Amino acid sequence: MQQKLLDQMKEITEEEQKILEGRTQVERERYVMGEEFTIDSRKMLEQGQLIAVRKHTRFVHFPSHRHTYVEVIYVCQGKVVNIIGDKEVVVRAGEILFLNQYTHHEILPSGEDDLAINFMVLPEFFDVASKMIGKDNVMADFLVNILRQNQDKGEYLHFKVAGILQIQNLMENMIVSLINREKRNDLINQTTMGLLFMHLVDSAQYIEMRVPNHYDNMLLMSSLNYIEQHYRTASLTELCSLLHQPMHALSKMIKAQTGYNFTELLLRKRLSKAIQLLCDTDLPVNDVIAAVGYENASYFHRTFKERYHMTPRAFREMYKREQIVPM
Repeated sequence: MQQKLLDQMKEITEEEQKILEGRTQVERERYVMGEEFTIDSRKMLEQGQLIAVRKHTRFVHFPSHRHTYVEVIYVCQGKVVNIIGDKEVVVRAGEILFLNQYTHHEILPSGEDDLAINFMVLPEFFDVASKMIGKDNVMADFLVNILRQNQDKGEYLHFKVAGILQIQNLMENMIVSLINREKRNDLINQTTMGLLFMHLVDSAQYIEMRVPNHYDNMLLMSSLNYIEQHYRTASLTELCSLLHQPMHALSKMIKAQTGYNFTELLLRKRLSKAIQLLCDTDLPVNDVIAAVGYENASYFHRTFKERYHMTPRAFREMYKREQIVPM
C-alpha cells in the first residue's frame, strides 16, 4: 500500500485521542440510534450513499455488536482480531473479512501499528458485482446470496489473499477513491468490486467460513468451477493440489454431494461441451473430440454412443433435422 496512505491512517483521530486520554469504552452515540448495540447505516452512510469507508478505531475494545449493513474489513498493516461466535478470527495485513448484515462480533483492541479500513456497504451496492460474476461459479451461490440475507445467522467470509497482487491493487484503488470522495465514481467503485469478486472466485481455496457445511459447499463449488474452467485438462490430482485437500477426502465429499465421482462429473462436462460444438458449429467430429480434451477418438466414440445411443455424426444430423437434444 502507498506509504502516503499508511501515514495518513497512522494519524490519531479525535475519537482515538479521547481513548488515549482515558476513555475506556466506545462512544455508542457515534454508531447506534437505539438501546441495542447495532451500528446503524444511517449513522455511517450519508443519504443516498451505498458504500463508505472509515479507518478502524484503534486502542479500544468493541463489545459484541452487529450492523445494518455489510461490513468489509481490510487490514493494511498489522492485524485485527475479531471474535465471531466462539471463534477467534485474526485478519492480517492484506486479508479481507466480509461480515454479513446482523452478524454479531466483537473486536479486540488494536495497537498503534494495526491499521485497517472498514467498508460499510448496503446490499444494493453488490448488484453490479453480482452481474459481473454470473450465476455458475464458486461465489455466486454463496457470497452474493449470503450478503443479501437479513438474518441473524452470523455468516462471515475470511479471504487470506495477501499474496495476490491484483486483489491488493483493487482494494487500494477503492480505498483511495472512497476516501477522496471522487465525484461520479459510484459505477467505477461498483465495477471495481465486481473485478474483486471475480478474482475471489479464483481464490476460493483461500477462504475460511464460520459454518463447516458451508466450507464443504465451498469446496464443492470450487471443484465444479474447476471442471467448468479446465475440463480439457482437468485432473483430480491437480484439483486436490489447488484446494490443498487429500484426494480421498475430496473424492468422498464430491461423491456424497453430487452422486457422481470426479471422473463422472468431468465426463458429463466434456460430453456437454461436445454436444454444444456439434450443434452450434460445423467443426469436423475429430476436431470436436480434440477440443473437449480427448486424445483417443475411439474412446470418445464409445463413450458418446453409450450415453446417446448414436454416433456423434448421427447426433449432429438428427439435431439439424429436429433441433432437439436428447438427454
